[in-house]
Amino acid sequence: MRLGRENAELTGHEDRTWHLAWNPKHPLLASCSADKSVRLFSYGTQNGLLDSPKFNPATSIPSVHSRTVRSVAWSPSGKSLATASFDSTVSIWERSSGSDDDGTASSGEWECVSTLEGHESECKSVGYSFNGSLLASCSRDKSVWIWEVQPDADFECISVLMEHTQDVKCIAWHPKEEILASASYDDTIKLYLDDPEDDWYPFTTLTGHTSTVWSLSFSPSGRYLASCSSDLSIKIWQREQAPGNRGEKWTCQLTIPNAHSRAIYSVSWTIAQEASAGSDEELGWLASGGEDGRINIWQIQAPEKSSGSNSSLRYSLLVSQSSAHGVADVNAVAWCPRDGFRDLLGSVGDDGLLRVWRIELDVVQMGPKSNKIVHLHYTLRELVLWDDL
Repeated sequence: MRLGRENAELTGHEDRTWHLAWNPKHPLLASCSADKSVRLFSYGTQNGLLDSPKFNPATSIPSVHSRTVRSVAWSPSGKSLATASFDSTVSIWERSSGSDDDGTASSGEWECVSTLEGHESECKSVGYSFNGSLLASCSRDKSVWIWEVQPDADFECISVLMEHTQDVKCIAWHPKEEILASASYDDTIKLYLDDPEDDWYPFTTLTGHTSTVWSLSFSPSGRYLASCSSDLSIKIWQREQAPGNRGEKWTCQLTIPNAHSRAIYSVSWTIAQEASAGSDEELGWLASGGEDGRINIWQIQAPEKSSGSNSSLRYSLLVSQSSAHGVADVNAVAWCPRDGFRDLLGSVGDDGLLRVWRIELDVVQMGPKSNKIVHLHYTLRELVLWDDL
């Protein structure tokens, strides 16, 4: 397996870059930073070729936040952007009504249409539910808040969950249902459901990590949940229905030990490309990044059907990119969710840069007269990003 790389980097932030989010409907990519700003970048094809996307700065949002912007999240419609800040607030941004419509939502001014207050300390993560009807946020104050999204950029807090005993680092919504997961400095993961006759409640606590759980990502199908930790491991949890009417059971089906050499800060799951799938057992690609400055791409597969019901999930390391951000930590990784661009991976780091990578399948013939199966290997290639700021 070899790794290829072109010289390319997207600058603009004046301090470490914490998080990034791909717009699910439009060719837009957002990043946020300790410099209190949010930057948007547009992308498209060159000469109509999907394998040659071109990136350009779209606009910079001069944040209303008074401290670091720690997390960004797009609504499923792609029309709203949520930002979570160390100033303990969450802001909601929409393109101003007077902006020109170029069909991509990349141009024009963005304005803050709502500010959500209530957390008592730094907000660490924010995210919309799969249908955009709910927004969740979490904080160093040990709480998870769930907000109902109402018309005219109005938000009503419908639940405050105080289930963790320490700083809540991350929240993640199920891709198809209103199930919420949270990860914490207390080494645990909580999963929540709504009780129609009462309130949101934690239906299970996942234990097994021995240090801070930094990030969570559901599989595209929603049957599995990935978590990563300062204990250097990645765990895959599988959904299993449980008796009773107050929830369900999730069990750890796979542990990737020593997945990185230092704390793992981020995981992101995507559908595997056709070149690597080839069977019903393919569950997708999982990207991870962390304090060691490395980006790893893992292939996750279901147990072989011939191996029996007690077989475990399988994994293999497809790509490992060292020094992805030079000597800096990799703070977050995220796959693009849009059709035609799902093999694009974004990463941000302490160097203040946003990088975009593409994982490619290379086919190498074993010999001029060989009729055997060709050798396959993967390349993580950094795409050229245009810095016009």
